[in-house]
Amino acid sequence: MRAFVPHPLLKNPHLMTLFPRFWSRPGLPSDIPVEARLFAIPTGSQLLAHCHWQSAPTRCPTLILVHGLEGCSESHYMLGMTDKAWRRGFNVVRLNQRNCGGTEHLTPTLYNNGMSGDVRTVLGELAACDGLDPIWLGGYSMGGNLVLKAAGELGGSNTALKGVVAVCPNIDPAACTAALIQPRNWIYNLHFVRSLKARLRRKAGLFPDRFDPAPLAGIRTLLDFDEAYTAPDGGYRNAADYYEQAGSRHVLGSIAVPTLILTAQDDPFIPYWIFDIPAVRMNAMIRFEAPAHGGHCGFIARGCADGDRYWAEHRLIEFITGT
Repeated sequence: MRAFVPHPLLKNPHLMTLFPRFWSRPGLPSDIPVEARLFAIPTGSQLLAHCHWQSAPTRCPTLILVHGLEGCSESHYMLGMTDKAWRRGFNVVRLNQRNCGGTEHLTPTLYNNGMSGDVRTVLGELAACDGLDPIWLGGYSMGGNLVLKAAGELGGSNTALKGVVAVCPNIDPAACTAALIQPRNWIYNLHFVRSLKARLRRKAGLFPDRFDPAPLAGIRTLLDFDEAYTAPDGGYRNAADYYEQAGSRHVLGSIAVPTLILTAQDDPFIPYWIFDIPAVRMNAMIRFEAPAHGGHCGFIARGCADGDRYWAEHRLIEFITGT
């Protein structure tokens, strides 16, 4: 596949990042059968997934997709990737993280960047109960960190796991949060904080004995929210402890399946330098690609296959079908 050439009007990383979120992609995925399914998690939670099965599912590879922070199974990149993968013969499972996609009532907890165990549980059920093999994991941003972390924790223990693809994964949450809350990135911080506050209020209505919305008035940044809510809910001492434990960078060296990490050198809040670590450089299973442009999960190309400018989706498909 040819190298990424950004659309000439979208070389600015902020335009590249924001464009896909405001440009409609109607009809995705189109004419594809879908089945809603709940996966039980040991903590008493359930995850909602939208599953797209081929006519003979056990004869086909499967792709589990995980969205980013405050995304859901309906996020445009989840739908775009689903459409492409299904048409290439994959079963596709669009997985909502806890609380996402209107599922706050299905779990008493919040969700966080360290919950790779949820991904491993879904992978294990699909392999053991549904007989699916091989299975790929794919994730964007926070979801990218989760699938990389899950793969590192599994090592080579799950033989159904074929490989991993991760787009702009926040493998170092402390560094990524520090970048996110910089003044130049105020629009992203504002989006996440507003969305997380609204979610917390919904959670407080459902679980009033567990969540107190009073501190929300003083929260201005993602760091503030994680300190007040995410870290204590997840059993961490504080936000710093949460960020340290949740980062997949600690286990990347243990990944034992073919893995593509795709990021952009100009990503506004996933610093390029966080990938310059031995676990990425020295693990022969990891292919690291970082075009100069692309923004955060943008990668809108000057031109792409069939007129589709979503270059990253084509690159991921090329990797998983050619490995």
